[in-house]
Amino acid sequence: MEKIKDALEKAKILQSGQSSELGTNQNKPASIRPISNDALASIVYSETAVVKLDPAILENNRIVAQNKHDPTSWVFDSLRTQVLQKMEENNWRTIAIVSPTPESGKSVVAINLAISIAQQPQKTAMLVDFDLRKPRVAEYLGIKREKSINNFLSGNAQLSEIIVNPSIPRLTIVPTNKPVSQSSETLSSSNIQKLIIELKERYDSRVVIFDLPPLLNADDAMVLLPQVDCVLLVVGNGQNSESEITETMRLLTKSNILGVVVNRAEVEARAYYY
Repeated sequence: MEKIKDALEKAKILQSGQSSELGTNQNKPASIRPISNDALASIVYSETAVVKLDPAILENNRIVAQNKHDPTSWVFDSLRTQVLQKMEENNWRTIAIVSPTPESGKSVVAINLAISIAQQPQKTAMLVDFDLRKPRVAEYLGIKREKSINNFLSGNAQLSEIIVNPSIPRLTIVPTNKPVSQSSETLSSSNIQKLIIELKERYDSRVVIFDLPPLLNADDAMVLLPQVDCVLLVVGNGQNSESEITETMRLLTKSNILGVVVNRAEVEARAYYY
């Protein structure tokens, strides 16, 4: 834990030189559609596929934010509050979840954060699995659908056909079923750029969470980050070296970093660090 904190302190110095360049966009696109609070409270998914999640699968994969009886669910509510406060201050509506290397638990954090955001009555959340090298969102949620981003990219499905509501109000998932070849090139394509704009500008209540590949293993995330408003970094406790964290933060100097989640700390749940 101390190595992580030391690396983050060094990164703050690096980030401070960039802070004046981190612009904010205070103008909402004209195409954004407002939804009343009453409508948000009674959303009915008439066109979006609705699937029922298996509690046993969720528990096995550490998906806890939907279960207020789980003592660790509060962690993600606290994270949600801090994330939303910063995003609302800057009129940001898209956030990327990244990690230095694989197996840091970023997908678990992304899913739990999306669920927690959806529990806010004035918000809707959409979680997009853009880890095209090793997609995990559908697997962790136990979602088995024939069509996903893979079909959308190949032109065999419309966006409306691949969006899923996991029986959690105000939450939708855009899953990826299998790895995509030439993933970096795919994420830099005009199709993905148009998709991000469509997802971001559809509703003013929507927060879009992108689960991206690890930063140090490929350039996929770096290709996509310029199109995303802000970033949340997930670091596995005892898993990443100080040099890896420092290099990751260097790669993120042009991004709006909301904070760092230290995951899998060998302490009780309240020791999650943000």
